[in-house]
Amino acid sequence: QVHLVESGGGLVQAGGSLRLSCVASGRTFTRYPMGWFRQAPGKEREFVAAVTTGGGTTWYADSVKGQFTISRDNAQNTVALQMNSLKPEDTAAYYCAAQDASTMYNYARLDKYRYWGQGTQVTVSS
Repeated sequence: QVHLVESGGGLVQAGGSLRLSCVASGRTFTRYPMGWFRQAPGKEREFVAAVTTGGGTTWYADSVKGQFTISRDNAQNTVALQMNSLKPEDTAAYYCAAQDASTMYNYARLDKYRYWGQGTQVTVSS
C-alpha cells in the first residue's frame, strides 16, 4: 500500500502564503501521478491541482490558476502545493492523493485516485 501524510496547514491572513507538503511511503512513489483536492464544510471535495509521474506536466482548477503551484520531488518522495495570495474562499481541508497508474488520466476525478492522505486544515481569515 501507499501511505500519504500531509502537513503545512494552519491559520493565515488573507493575502498570505502557505506551503503544503505530502510525504509518501510504502510502495514505490515515483510511479504514481499525484493530485491535491480540498473540501470545505458542507461542500463536495473538489480538484485543486495534479502533476504527472515525472513532474513535467501540471493541471490546475480554474479557481487557483496563477495562485497555486504543484510540484514533486521524487528523490524525497514528496509533493508540494505552494499557495500564494490566499483568500477566505480557499479555506478547506486539503488532501493529497495518488493514482494507481503509470500515466495520469482524468486528473480531476476523485474516483481515479486510489490512495489518500488524512488531510490538513487551511483557514484563511479576512
